[in-house]
Amino acid sequence: MNRVWQVQDAKARFSELLETSLAEGPQIVTKRGVEAAVLVPIKQWRRLEQMAKPTLKQLLLAPEPRADILTPPRSRRHRPVTSFE
Repeated sequence: MNRVWQVQDAKARFSELLETSLAEGPQIVTKRGVEAAVLVPIKQWRRLEQMAKPTLKQLLLAPEPRADILTPPRSRRHRPVTSFE
């Protein structure tokens, strides 16, 4: 059962929020009445992370190109220009 906590209650009773999350599952934290965050047990978080990552097979069989996922980000540093005299 998801329980909703106001941010001031979550801050004041964080230990209880954590224990409730571990016992009952994800807990929603609101800020000014708007859902702002969720406290999720680490096992569930790891499972969600793993489910979100595509496998190599999924990447290769995808109908659209996914090269952006396979390409590491480039650094902004430039090599110094050397002159050949």
